[in-house]
Amino acid sequence: MTLSRYRNAATFAALAGLASMPLMAGQAVANDDSGCAQAEYAMGLRYQQQSAEAIALQRQGFELATYRLEEQIDAHGDDADLAIITDLDETVLDNSALLVRDMQACHDFTTWDTWKHWEREGEPRLIPGSKDFLEFADEHDVAIYYVSDRYQENKADTLATLETLELPQVSEDSVKLLGPPKSERRAEVEDGHTVVMQLGDTLHDFAGEFAEANLEEQRTLVNENADRFGNDWIVFPNATYGDWSEAELNAWDAPHEVE
Repeated sequence: MTLSRYRNAATFAALAGLASMPLMAGQAVANDDSGCAQAEYAMGLRYQQQSAEAIALQRQGFELATYRLEEQIDAHGDDADLAIITDLDETVLDNSALLVRDMQACHDFTTWDTWKHWEREGEPRLIPGSKDFLEFADEHDVAIYYVSDRYQENKADTLATLETLELPQVSEDSVKLLGPPKSERRAEVEDGHTVVMQLGDTLHDFAGEFAEANLEEQRTLVNENADRFGNDWIVFPNATYGDWSEAELNAWDAPHEVE
């Protein structure tokens, strides 16, 4: 995930909706997510956190990543200085518990003003399949770099979280957090290694061109880079936030009929 893309995403309408709610309703709303504007996040959160399909896609992604990485190892030989770059949030780490807590409190989590607390004290789960894949890379002497837009000021906490989850190759140098754009941090890795794979849940986890592109431009870029997806770019599902979250929907223009 790229938090810097969404920290200022709260809309005036959402804030106005919160401001107009009676203060006494806060606890009731916290127990019934249908009572506030943030309830619109519920379907995506249910899919991301609870659906078996999301687990299947995550495991499928890491199974494909393992297969592709094995191909790269075989193709480059034993002496190659190979590396992979992976995002953390919603790629390796499941932060949905924070997002659900905020939604149930009628708080718009896309303002990211509760994220620092989560980084310091939260207990994210591992995305299914992620640890097995990373251990496979480590066992085959592939360097692992965690490039994430988690806050630099909480780096010690993020390192501690990754170490608690027993992920491989966690160090001050291998974990590159918010500061320079992700493209620059990826370039630092590319300067010293042959990067053979990138993993993420948003398109700007893969190339800088996606970072400033609008949705239409992103779709064009996806088509132009079609041969990379499933090969050296592995994308994971994230139905909870993203550049698409305020997109207009297209509806069938036939008259509404029921039978």
